[in-house]
Amino acid sequence: MSKHVNKVTAAGILIALGIIYGDIGTSPLYVFSEIINGKFISDKLIVGGLSCIIWTLTLQTTIKYVLLTLKADNRGEGGIFALYTLVRRQKKWLVIAAMIGGAALLADGMITPPISVTAAVEGLNNIPIFAGENALPVSTIIIIVVGILSLLFFMQQFGTNSIGKMFGPIMFIWFAMLAVLGVSHIGDHLQILKAFNPYHAINLLITYPKGFWILGAVFLCTTGAEALYSDLGHCGKSNIRYSWIGVKICLILNYLGQGAFMLKQNADYLAKLPVSNTGNKIEGLMYATKELLEANGGAFLKANPTALEMQNPFYALMPHWFLITGIIIATAAAIIASQALISGSFTLIAEAIRLNLWPKMQINYPTEAKGQLYIPGINTLLFVGCVGIVLYFKTSSAMGAAYGLAITLCMLSTTILFSNYLVSKRVNSALIYLFLAVFLTIEIAFLIANLEKFPHGGYVALIVGGLLFAVMYIWYRSRKIKNRYVEFVRVEDYVPKIEELSNDTSIPKYATHLVYLTSADNPKEIEHKIIHSMLNGKPKRADIYWFVHVDTMDDPYTNEYSVTHIIPNDIIRVEFRLGFRIAPKVNLMFKQVVEDLVANREVNVTSRYDSQQRNNVVGDFQFIVMEKFLSHDNELPFFEKLIMTGYFWVKELSLSEEKGFGLDQSNVLVEKFPLVVAPAGKLKMKRIFYNEEDGY
Repeated sequence: MSKHVNKVTAAGILIALGIIYGDIGTSPLYVFSEIINGKFISDKLIVGGLSCIIWTLTLQTTIKYVLLTLKADNRGEGGIFALYTLVRRQKKWLVIAAMIGGAALLADGMITPPISVTAAVEGLNNIPIFAGENALPVSTIIIIVVGILSLLFFMQQFGTNSIGKMFGPIMFIWFAMLAVLGVSHIGDHLQILKAFNPYHAINLLITYPKGFWILGAVFLCTTGAEALYSDLGHCGKSNIRYSWIGVKICLILNYLGQGAFMLKQNADYLAKLPVSNTGNKIEGLMYATKELLEANGGAFLKANPTALEMQNPFYALMPHWFLITGIIIATAAAIIASQALISGSFTLIAEAIRLNLWPKMQINYPTEAKGQLYIPGINTLLFVGCVGIVLYFKTSSAMGAAYGLAITLCMLSTTILFSNYLVSKRVNSALIYLFLAVFLTIEIAFLIANLEKFPHGGYVALIVGGLLFAVMYIWYRSRKIKNRYVEFVRVEDYVPKIEELSNDTSIPKYATHLVYLTSADNPKEIEHKIIHSMLNGKPKRADIYWFVHVDTMDDPYTNEYSVTHIIPNDIIRVEFRLGFRIAPKVNLMFKQVVEDLVANREVNVTSRYDSQQRNNVVGDFQFIVMEKFLSHDNELPFFEKLIMTGYFWVKELSLSEEKGFGLDQSNVLVEKFPLVVAPAGKLKMKRIFYNEEDGY
């Protein structure tokens, strides 16, 4: 990481506000609503719920991510896959944790935009003109939300470099608004300050009816914590840590204001109850959706005539004259939060492709800004997922049931990977076990609490995350199966035959330069299928044979190459070592290598045809890409057969090998060969002889 990125500056903090805190910063829109949804307001619920929020932000976000996980920077880069590359050589099974975390983050990218934007737009119903019977119908809210999401995803193809400069100032205004609204209402009920005592959080979870399950709603306050680590490379460790201090203060002030406001409203409501109602079982204001209050013909209201529906406590903090402005700012913040998740998903998939954990996909670079990319296939996938979630759940309160379950799995994955990182750094074992004990306990508790959401919509998150994990696992596992049966041979054993072929003028020349992409890590080896392609059947005569190998490095931005002259000016191997964040544009990189070799007079690329050689014409380059198909001559175990079948299905939808390596289509030949991953066994047939006398 360059020093200027990691240096604390006002500009760096402003950039961090715009990039990192969209998800966690918009959580006040819906967290308290989820905590009190369907419950009567009481001191225990409000103070205990707020205490849970404060200590979740402190333990999970501040200590785990800001103080600890940010230490695991991979040359300035962070995120689940950057962390995986730091530890992947320790234990092979850690790839499963990385895939679960990656799939969960991608699933989160489908749920965060709908819930954030919907919660912001639903604020329109707090405007007096839309009060009571004039409230906007759910269908109208859905149309507005889908329209905003459609425009957001449509704009991705053009990049966000121009409007991205506005994100920081807008989020600064958002957090300032959170703080001001909160401070203006803390005085409503100063008893809310007791929430800083963790006793009230523990007391709520233990003594409140079904108190433990409230953790499922509390968890929503920290769902954006993973972004603090994922965007390490964009903002720098110090800028993130210093900006988080201000962000956390603003969030807690707003939550305190919401809690104090609800306690005051509840106290005023109870004071107005007639004396005859003192024996009523109702504890206070009822916070519920209209659907709940009107269910079964309004049976609940008939049985509890004093129960009232309370508006979203976030918008309740706003004075009427500020509501429209506040809703506009909230919607802008929700859009920025959505943009951060979408951009993060693009980066996540690009890294997964380079680490061979995801099928190759087309990647575009709409602007010159570092790290900004656009993946059309993922953009479409996220758009369909987001719109589907809006149409299925309809309201932000219903979406809360699907939100949080997947991201708990991502946080568990980060905990496992980071503990292995601590092992690699030779940290004291006692401290590692303490880290695991604390955070596995917290995150498993959150996971169990979130499982209550499963029948109410949580299954959607698990289904989406499960399908994404299945794609990653199939792609990764199939590669392992294929590699088991790839036959490598020593290059030196075939050098005389290749030289003889190159000098055999009786065979028509196939190309001046013949370039094969090889997966052989050992420079002294080559796949047998490549030798077969050159020498067998119709031999491919060329003046110079090139073997090109691309190796993905753990360092994110490694970009280097080496050249081995197996036979000078006849057989050359080029090895590219690229970081997991470097796009493999082999065509452009190979061209640079050839230019460097010519400049150093290490190779002569002039055409060997007499007429062209006299005019110094550069010879043609022909790339050969070997593409596999599943042979019928296989005897695979059932599970591996299932994996390979899934692999070829997914491969049909993915980018071709030549496009994935950035090769020019005009000089690429794709050769298909059967993938025989197990011998089929000899076919036994009985031979018979014709006998004229006996008739057979």
